[in-house]
Amino acid sequence: MPELPEVETIRRTLAQHVLNQTIDDVILRWPGAVRGWEVIPFEQGVRGRQILSIDRRGKYLLIHLDEDWTLLAHMRMTGRLNYYEEEREPEKHTHVVFKLSKGELHFTDTRKFGRILLVPTEQCTKHPSLCVLGPEPFDPNFTPKELGQRLKNRSVALKIALLDQKAVAGLGNIYADESLFLARLLPERAANSLKPKELKALHAAIQKVLQAGIDSRGTSFRDYRDANGEKGSFQRSLQVYGRGGEKCTTCGKILVRKRLGGRTTVFCSHCQH
Repeated sequence: MPELPEVETIRRTLAQHVLNQTIDDVILRWPGAVRGWEVIPFEQGVRGRQILSIDRRGKYLLIHLDEDWTLLAHMRMTGRLNYYEEEREPEKHTHVVFKLSKGELHFTDTRKFGRILLVPTEQCTKHPSLCVLGPEPFDPNFTPKELGQRLKNRSVALKIALLDQKAVAGLGNIYADESLFLARLLPERAANSLKPKELKALHAAIQKVLQAGIDSRGTSFRDYRDANGEKGSFQRSLQVYGRGGEKCTTCGKILVRKRLGGRTTVFCSHCQH
């Protein structure tokens, strides 16, 4: 599933091509991929609109259109938004084609979990998917103290608390594992058991790992591509994620792989405490 670095990379590459373009037409090859607003069908609300700007909130893309409308896009497991300079034959799993004043934007999703919603711009922050999100990890208001406040009443495993998006927005399985390894914290630790020094280490690790992911244009194993169709390279820098049963790059011990909260988790039982 695309996490913050992947969605941020999509936002940046998409903005290079589509800003100030007009959506001349939209073709729904699978209508279930989109949702209109109340009595306004998706096509009617989108057709003829100009793309003004693109923001990101957690793992969500916010494509702002004129007339105060916004497309709220979530890639889920396998969704992709790809830009093409010329008309292109849609792939088998391309569900939506946006015909732009120059080129096309294709929404492709093999597993059909991703969605694009039409929302009044003023309603974006109130949308159920966004209003529950914690702070952005690079927001100045996201401090070690703020992280501690958001974890202090959580007795669940630390990794589970980080994945539910209320402590900090945008972390998923990959970057949670990597952040916990860098902070030398066991994912099984109770979220409310961290001392001030450990909170500071986790806060710094989250920012460092996510920034490294952005600098590497995301992590590509199978489905993820940016808006240009190009892969990221952060998979070459992974210390623990996907490496269960291999040696720890720090101490040489075998990395532990187990299920935690329904998610595969990898950690070093020697380096992390």
